[in-house]
Amino acid sequence: MTLFEPELPDASAVPTVRVRIDVAYDGTGFHGFAENVGVRTVAGTLREALERVLGHRIELTGAGRTDRGVHARGQVVTFDASADRFDPVSLTRSLNKLLGPAIAVRSAAVAPEGFDARFSAVARVYRYRILNTPVHDPLLARVVWHVPTPLDLNAMRIGADALIGEHDFSSFCRKPDGEASLVRRVLRTCWTDRGEGLLEFEIEAQSFCHQMVRSIVGTLVDMGLGKRKAGEMLAILAARDRNVAGRVAPPQGLVLWEVRYPSDESAHSS
Repeated sequence: MTLFEPELPDASAVPTVRVRIDVAYDGTGFHGFAENVGVRTVAGTLREALERVLGHRIELTGAGRTDRGVHARGQVVTFDASADRFDPVSLTRSLNKLLGPAIAVRSAAVAPEGFDARFSAVARVYRYRILNTPVHDPLLARVVWHVPTPLDLNAMRIGADALIGEHDFSSFCRKPDGEASLVRRVLRTCWTDRGEGLLEFEIEAQSFCHQMVRSIVGTLVDMGLGKRKAGEMLAILAARDRNVAGRVAPPQGLVLWEVRYPSDESAHSS
């Protein structure tokens, strides 16, 4: 904010509504989702657009903190807006004019009382795409990891099955500051062959730790290449040592696909 820009008012002085917006974005040009001073982030860009449209300060909460270069189809964001300024149709239209094409607001609505994008979530779904062809495809380069050597999809499925359940994922996560637990419950994993060399990995868990999905994918690809045996996955988990797992897969193949909430459970189908 420059010296010539007026200070935006705080919405807390007037009646407010809790707003939920569902957001998709191409993460290629962003330094991750979370705001970070001095660099372009999804949350920072989105907040600036919201403040411009609504005319007051905004504090955003996102359901997931995607890393630099990671994409999203189903990111969920909540914030409080002045009740007399919020119109879902107008807000969505204005935001998409300001944010496109890299960011798209898919929907906006008043959220239930007490709803929080992060803390109300019961599960998150990520998808990772691999292009397993001898030659790369320039048209897919921003959204896939190109692996030219043939992969054994059955071995990767066996390795992924071992992740289901509650485990300490220290072998797959960047070590956090302090004594935060890295125990997570994985609800579902699935590898799908989409044809023409496109492989898609989907994983659903209550929550994820930093770089967990990309580290899992890197290890599963090593299994698909025959560098590791699929039966080693339980031993890798038990080791609780990042050095025993595989490489971190590149960010561009990863998409935050969906965030689930209690109200979604009755409608959920795999």
